[in-house]
Amino acid sequence: MPLPSFPNLLGLPDFPRQLLMDCSTLLDHQVGGVCGCCGALRPRYKRLVDNIFPEDPEDGLVKANMEKLTFYALSAPEKLDRIGAYLSERLSRDVARHRYGYVCIAMEALDQLLMACHCQTINLFVESFLTMVRKLLEADKPNLQILGTNSFVKFANIEEDTPSYHRSYDFFVSRFSEMCHSSYEDPDIRTKIRMAGIRGLQGVVRKTVNDELQANIWDPQHMDKIVPSLLFNLQQEEGIERSPSPETEKEKESPVELTERCFRELLGRAAYGNIKNAVKPVLMHLDNHSLWESKTFAVRCFKIVMYSIQSQHSHLVIQQLLGHLDANSKNSARVRAGIVEVISEAAVIEASGSIGPTVLEVFNTLLKQLRLSVDYELTGSYDSFANMGSKVIKVHEERQLQEAVIKTVGSFAYTLPPYQRSEVMLFIIGKIPVPGMYPALGSANTGVEGSRMIQVMLLKSLLQVTAGFQSTNILTALPTSFLDPLLSFTLMEDAEIRLLVLDILIGIIDRHDNRHKFSPVRIISDISVLKLKVDKCSRQDNLFMKKHSQRLYRHIYLACKEESSVQRHFESLYTLLALICVELANEEVVVDLIRLALALQDLALTEEALPVYTRCAIHALSAVYLNLICQLTTVPTFCQHVHEVIESRKKLVPFLLPEDVLVESSKIPEKLEKVEGEVLFVQTKIAEILGGSGYNTERLATAYIPQITDEDRLSKRKSIGDTVSLQLEMESRNSPEKEQRSTAEQITFETLKQAVDSVNVEELERERRRQVVERFQTAPFEEIAAHCGARASLLQSKLNQIFEITIRYITFYKLAFLIIQLCIEDKYGHIKICRVGNHCSGKRVYCLSHVIDTCSICLSISLCWIGLHRVHLALSETVTARAAPYQSMK
Repeated sequence: MPLPSFPNLLGLPDFPRQLLMDCSTLLDHQVGGVCGCCGALRPRYKRLVDNIFPEDPEDGLVKANMEKLTFYALSAPEKLDRIGAYLSERLSRDVARHRYGYVCIAMEALDQLLMACHCQTINLFVESFLTMVRKLLEADKPNLQILGTNSFVKFANIEEDTPSYHRSYDFFVSRFSEMCHSSYEDPDIRTKIRMAGIRGLQGVVRKTVNDELQANIWDPQHMDKIVPSLLFNLQQEEGIERSPSPETEKEKESPVELTERCFRELLGRAAYGNIKNAVKPVLMHLDNHSLWESKTFAVRCFKIVMYSIQSQHSHLVIQQLLGHLDANSKNSARVRAGIVEVISEAAVIEASGSIGPTVLEVFNTLLKQLRLSVDYELTGSYDSFANMGSKVIKVHEERQLQEAVIKTVGSFAYTLPPYQRSEVMLFIIGKIPVPGMYPALGSANTGVEGSRMIQVMLLKSLLQVTAGFQSTNILTALPTSFLDPLLSFTLMEDAEIRLLVLDILIGIIDRHDNRHKFSPVRIISDISVLKLKVDKCSRQDNLFMKKHSQRLYRHIYLACKEESSVQRHFESLYTLLALICVELANEEVVVDLIRLALALQDLALTEEALPVYTRCAIHALSAVYLNLICQLTTVPTFCQHVHEVIESRKKLVPFLLPEDVLVESSKIPEKLEKVEGEVLFVQTKIAEILGGSGYNTERLATAYIPQITDEDRLSKRKSIGDTVSLQLEMESRNSPEKEQRSTAEQITFETLKQAVDSVNVEELERERRRQVVERFQTAPFEEIAAHCGARASLLQSKLNQIFEITIRYITFYKLAFLIIQLCIEDKYGHIKICRVGNHCSGKRVYCLSHVIDTCSICLSISLCWIGLHRVHLALSETVTARAAPYQSMK
């Protein structure tokens, strides 16, 4: 057997050299006795292992001897653990003596043995193998670290036949993570070490993720090392500069690509219960390195996460992001905006139609952040009270955050089906502070301005939710609980709020994408060029208009009277009216819309206190709308009359048409003279024309007058005087004796007192309801349960009393009916008593007085036993009256 060669002993005589080699073998292998010096007496597995090493390490592994060693290992698997231990011993010695050629040969032999042997005793051999890999990874030489990593990756791809109960990979996770953060001076070697670390982590994941007996790789102690290491290399795309080399050119995959592939594989293997442990390190890494503010890397990371995990687990990532947003609610606006931006991008990816079982909780979190941002902007502090240590709040950053939150709300709503979107709309409208209906959401420090800003922000969020919303049933899209508070905002003094409400209504009613065809507002002689999509009104549409049409008309009419309205408001009003006519109109609705358009013309004529622009815009709105309706009704004479008036206006008063008013640079006079004659639409003439086509002439001839309700007072009225005058106005309009009253009703002290008292009663009732709602929202569950349980116990006791009384009466009536049945008449009209013992034979007949006495005695005994004396008297009288016709026979 050839002895190991020692290159350092060149030049020595043969005998001393042989003696030194034998002594070295004796010391290295620690074989006791003289036989250890003789190679022929060594164990066979050691001789086979020694034979695979050549004299010169540059010659590489001796393949023929390696085949013998492999055959021996397969034939005697019980020797496999000893082979591994001996190889490990030789490798440790070679590493210590820096004989790296033999180290490579030993690792190659180990790899081949691993690939060939799959017996049940391979676990012991694996332990020796992992010990050798650990030895290489602990070395300072990068080549040895890369060599050990490559061997571990090959081992990770082997599927073992038998499980291992005691194997641990904690060292490998820590060491590979450390290699991923290598800071070696040479950039090429640093890149190789980092890529080796990434492949090593990938191997650990593959080896442990599907083996339930292995250590759980999803534990936080492992994920906190693996995920940040991958993200660190994913972040170095621009920072790593590699010089071109042959190996690099062959190795097409860059560290960033390898990292991304490994990260995707890790997330793709994550089960439902492991998503949290896999995503949390991502959030912490972005926090620790301040990567939320740049947004780019954070968005990229979560795009990888959302595309890699299983689709049914996507909502878990969204929930973790929302929770992280809550945890950073007092962080800077740029950080919160970055988190919100990531949530928005993740919601677009997660477009399966559901964001988990807590849909409203998602929107509640976003709206909460919106409210907090408004508070921070107005108070200038992240705390309730500003102090010296509070951070400086930048208003423009808070505005950017608010826009990001509103955009995210729209992104979430876009992924929802129509029925869930309707629930979200109701949820948001319930969060908006409505004067007199819902309490203000702003904090005590923000005041009225805070409530107004929250109204604007939440209405913008609601507008995002309604964007692209198409419901086949308008009744479910606009229920009363949603429509009432929404319409109340059309009467607000704030022009921005009114405009948002109009856009929301337009977005919900427009189900065929016709809204953009009505802009810009202009007179069109032939509306066929608009290519409107018109469908026949469904039964639900007719029911909706029958229920809510008058309320819609009234709010449109009152919205036109607002002095702060500008071009954008009148354009939205025209679009809303046009969509009602196209989407929801039947014959009755068309008549009401014509009356409304004529009423707007009268409003512009009579309300001289309105600004000139508002009056001209109302005239233009009435003209362009009647031009649309007349072409939709296809009544030639009606179209002729409308076109004649429009032509007259073009010649005489062009400032009453939309082409001169509803433009950026309007052409209106400084003062509006009296408008009359041929430039006005005549209601009687229109009623006569449409009456000939089958429309309701009587209704057309009646002028439209909107009725003022309590909703107007809740929306705008603020003073007691306004409230009293409003109540008197309502009373005068709604009373049937209006004609009999004097034109000027005298206001006395008693009248004012009654008005104030009625307002106080309403306020007290509203306050009581608010307290009840607040109690059920804030009180502990035990208190609510005890309260409801007490009421339920009281109700149960009352029901038990009623039940007992009912049972008594039923028992009595049964007994009384049995007694009366004992009194039987024969066919001659004679009364006879049927005793129970005679089985109702009817043979024993008594005189009438005896019969009456007997019946009275029986009834008395029975009724006294029950204890109901009043019923006893009534039955006795009944029996006596029944025997009265036979008194003459006595």
